[in-house]
Amino acid sequence: MKEEESLENEELYEHFNYTAHVGQEPLRVDKFLMNFIENATRNKIQQAAKDGNVLVNEVPVKSSYKVKGNDVVRVVLTYPPHENLLVAEDIPIDIIYEDDEVMVVNKSAGMVVHPGHGNYSGTLVNGLIHHIENLPTNSNERPGLVHRIDKDTSGLLVVAKTEHAMAHLSKQFFDRTTERLYYALVWGNIEQDSGTITGNIGRSLKNRLQMDVFPEGDFGKHAVTHYKVLERFTYVTLVECKLETGRTHQIRAHFKYIGHTLFNDERYGGERILKGTTFTKYKQFVDNCFKVLPRQALHAKTLGFTHPTTGKLMQFNSNIPDDIEACLEKWRTYTVNQKE
Repeated sequence: MKEEESLENEELYEHFNYTAHVGQEPLRVDKFLMNFIENATRNKIQQAAKDGNVLVNEVPVKSSYKVKGNDVVRVVLTYPPHENLLVAEDIPIDIIYEDDEVMVVNKSAGMVVHPGHGNYSGTLVNGLIHHIENLPTNSNERPGLVHRIDKDTSGLLVVAKTEHAMAHLSKQFFDRTTERLYYALVWGNIEQDSGTITGNIGRSLKNRLQMDVFPEGDFGKHAVTHYKVLERFTYVTLVECKLETGRTHQIRAHFKYIGHTLFNDERYGGERILKGTTFTKYKQFVDNCFKVLPRQALHAKTLGFTHPTTGKLMQFNSNIPDDIEACLEKWRTYTVNQKE
């Protein structure tokens, strides 16, 4: 009896929390969670359900339970998530600017911003807590972070060093008063020299690792991306993107939605030849471009915000990284040769 009581009283930590889309077709909870949790096995999920650690609407369920629309599915375990067990690591950080309130860093491609499932060390946050003591945390317990960029996206991030800076910067991002410009190389020749992409962005109903655009209805969150063409290279286009909102994978999802998937964006199908010729020589050329740029062609180039203490408008720019520049040079050469 004492053992049972100790288990009942043991603190449980939430590891995952998902709300099923209103249009969710009935689906076994183990299959539902497989769609969400990277690197999870069905056996592990079924064992968690057997142990009473899978809850639907706060009630433990068996793995055969059928998830329906609006169900809240949680996985709770007796130990905290790895991302809550942050370890300071001496990781090189490219610091563009730093004072007592804020730090601006230029993140390299391949670096994860914060620990999460499958990435518990080597992240930017691990490096930040080594560099700065007592970083403030946001609502997701991510020290210093008020926004983030994807692992394979390079570019600028602002980090809050104090509680005051955290609150001030978070409000700027919420109010959309920050300036964020990205450079992206996308498949196809975009017809208009400039334009705006609008469409709610939410988790894909078919592939939980992707975001989809939902042009109508209540699903997803309002998202707006403005763009202008910088250079055209026959079968791909270099664009500057200005974010009005900051949704997960916003640029990647929006450009796929309009038929211009980001170049070499594997998660969204951009690692295949989507435009061009059937010649073997062209295929080899594109493969060479993929080799010099082994990630999605997306870079957070400009970041602007109001300083939390001085009220001064601050703007930072970063150079296009070598891998994207090398890819662009290849396309420039290809385009010139096409015209000759």
